[in-house]
Amino acid sequence: MFTISVDKECGCFKKSDLENNTTESSKDDALLKAQYMVNYMNDEFCKKHDFTLREDGNSFTISMNKRAQEAHTGCCGGGHCSS
Repeated sequence: MFTISVDKECGCFKKSDLENNTTESSKDDALLKAQYMVNYMNDEFCKKHDFTLREDGNSFTISMNKRAQEAHTGCCGGGHCSS
């Protein structure tokens, strides 16, 4: 059996339909499900965190990290600041 676990459950995770500490019978199925979860969490959650996947033997662990702040250049994005 292969286990997928989320090391820290943020509020977004708790509100989602995703489940922690699930198992799959094959490594391929576990990897696909874990990758889906990471992609979903990074795309659909509130963007305060980044989620990464780590494999350790029969376990896949999803870790939560504080998202790095993007540098703000002062440009509004209207295309006229480079003139």
